[in-house]
Amino acid sequence: MTPSTPRSQPSAELLAALLRQRLQPRQLEVIDESAAHAGHMEASASGRGTHFRVRIAADALDGLSRVAAHRLVYDALRPAFDAGVHALALEIERSPAPAV
Repeated sequence: MTPSTPRSQPSAELLAALLRQRLQPRQLEVIDESAAHAGHMEASASGRGTHFRVRIAADALDGLSRVAAHRLVYDALRPAFDAGVHALALEIERSPAPAV
């Protein structure tokens, strides 16, 4: 499976690969939290592949508004959403602004 063409239920590895490919993050952590959502709407019976938490730091996200940064991450993860990701908790760490 390549990052751009998922063929099965999304995984933390798929999301990480998509983000590395598009954003070259300095720091990245992808956690599958699907099991904590068992029984909720859109939750998978397997307890995997629907609810994720992403913690990311990337030069491409520095300096963007919160909305623009989230949009860039969501755009990078579009193939995963198309394959069944239902929810994403997103934590973006930004470099401090340079001193003037």
